[in-house]
Parts: sequence; C-alpha cells; structure tokens
Amino acid sequence: MKYFQNRGTELCFFKADNYILKIIINMIYYLDNINQEGLIMGEIRVDINLENDRDIFLCNQGKIKKEEIRCVKINVLVDTGAVMILLPQDMVETLGLEKIDRVIVTLANEEKVEMDVAGTIALTIGNRKMKTDCLVGPPQCEPLIGQIVLERLDLTLDPLKRTIHPRPESPYLPSLKLK
Repeated sequence: MKYFQNRGTELCFFKADNYILKIIINMIYYLDNINQEGLIMGEIRVDINLENDRDIFLCNQGKIKKEEIRCVKINVLVDTGAVMILLPQDMVETLGLEKIDRVIVTLANEEKVEMDVAGTIALTIGNRKMKTDCLVGPPQCEPLIGQIVLERLDLTLDPLKRTIHPRPESPYLPSLKLK
C-alpha cells in the first residue's frame, strides 16, 4: 500500500499502474486549483483589443489621425458554446459600430431572442488579428468570444491552465481548412 499526500489529504493506492496514478495526480492538481484566485472551474478569459474597422480605413486614407481610431482593450470570457463575439451595447456605441443586421439567437437556456449585429471590428488576440461583426448585448453585459474567433485565429484552449494560445501546428499564422 502506498500513500500520496496533498495538503493533508491522504489517498490510498492499491498497486495502481502509472497511467491511473498520473490521472489521479492530474485530477488532484486540477481540483486543487479550482478556486485559487477566485476563478470558476473551466473559465478561460483573455485580453483582446477591438478597433472600429471603418476608423482604420479612414486613418489609412489620411482622413483621421491614428489617435482618433476608436478602440477598447478588454478582458473577455471565452465561451466555446457561443458562435459569435458578444459585446455590450454601451461598448458598441463607444466603438461607433453601426448596426448592420438582426438575427435570432438561441441562448444557453434554449430561449430564442432577437439581437442586433454590429460591425465591423478589427479584433486582436496576441499577435493574431481578424475582422468580424458582433452581436449586440444589453448594456454592461459580459463580453465574450465564441467559436468563430477561435476557429478563424486558429486558437486552442488549455482548461487546466485556463489559457488560450495558437495551435502548436501553426505558431506563426492561422491555418484554415477548406475541405
């Protein structure tokens, strides 16, 4: 009989092979880190930069100065169950985005609601950039990014470390499939 100690908790292993032992140690590490720094298990957040793409165009044409480009730097929730990026209405107004469409969105509780789509924004995560539209949420709602951003920028998630990073197979540029 062998014992493994972790902060005063004893777990008894009865001739467990290395594979099972590794799984248990990883589970203990994961459970031990759930509430450190007040984070919820599995929650991943990332800093992003958002700019009004029309302002960027006007700056490139010499019609406005670089300092006049409306932009925000925010920390957002990464939601793999969401498809698009969601921004609060007040942030959409700060960025000066135009409402360009209206769609029906299915929420996590299966409720269907109509939401505005605004754009276009230039989004940057680390050294990866893309242009996209966003869903317009209620003022002060939680901003989040969804699957389109993750796929387009070729990013992967590490739920244990709560980080987001480029796929190892494409460290310099996003790699997209056209199958």
